[in-house]
Amino acid sequence: MTGALRTALTGLGVAGAVAGLALLPMALSNYGISLLISILSYWVLTTAWTMFSGPTRYVSLATSAFFGVGAYLVAWLVKGMPLQAIFALAAVAGLALALLVGLSTLRVSGMYFVIFTFGLSELIRELATWWEINQTKTLGRYVFVDFSGTLLYEHLLALAVLAVAVGWAVQRSRLGLALRVIGDDEDVARQVGINVAAVKVAVFALSAVFMTVTGAVMAPRYSYINPNIVFNPVVSFQVVIMALLGGVHRQWGPILGVVPVILLSEFLSLRFPYYYTILLGLTFLAIVYFVPQGLAGLLERAWAMWRVRTAGAAGSRVTP
Repeated sequence: MTGALRTALTGLGVAGAVAGLALLPMALSNYGISLLISILSYWVLTTAWTMFSGPTRYVSLATSAFFGVGAYLVAWLVKGMPLQAIFALAAVAGLALALLVGLSTLRVSGMYFVIFTFGLSELIRELATWWEINQTKTLGRYVFVDFSGTLLYEHLLALAVLAVAVGWAVQRSRLGLALRVIGDDEDVARQVGINVAAVKVAVFALSAVFMTVTGAVMAPRYSYINPNIVFNPVVSFQVVIMALLGGVHRQWGPILGVVPVILLSEFLSLRFPYYYTILLGLTFLAIVYFVPQGLAGLLERAWAMWRVRTAGAAGSRVTP
């Protein structure tokens, strides 16, 4: 099979899969659509997180900060602006915040970066709480807008396809190569002429745009928004768990991590609501210990072993 034919078949397969996903809500109940919305939203968030943190190995806990900013923009502006315009504004706001934060945050690494990004999310949550209580004299806002579950699903599907396409393009570009060199050794990256700060800030900002727009798109689903809901740190931790479970170094890893974690979260939150956070933490530890390369790594190793066995069996059959 030639490379052109393989590319064409892959493109047709992807187009067919997207078309099938677009038609899926027609065959599902409201609960099924709600579950798919959760899967798609976390697919976008995890893909965006992996875009930066996968190759650089910078573990960011700022996902909830960008997600919450997007959601609050909708809550603040929905009465005076159309939703599509707010979504575009959310992308600009996420980009600006990421550039501002990235220029200072990305000068540190390791545990310092983890703590800084977690502190950023908590800081923005506290600032939003202070503003609501002292300036608006209320803690939350209602989001009443004609935005059905199916329409929300379609927006998230389009965002997920775009996030995967952008992640694929970045991974195969010179920018992606520079990120991998930075992840292996930043000193070496500087010595070979890579502008480490510019590369890290650029991709961090790109991933933040998807996170912020996802928060904006998800805002109508909540109906009522307050800082504790949309700046919830559990969002950041779940994204990290999903990325690690799926495989942070594989383009198709996020979806492998999102689906089982969402299903597990649904089960745990319904059966053990008071122990949900503890069980989520134990799940994180189990993933790190038992599946360090993620499900994508396990599948790739299984596929490689199967090919070796198949080749060996074929060779033994033709041996005189």
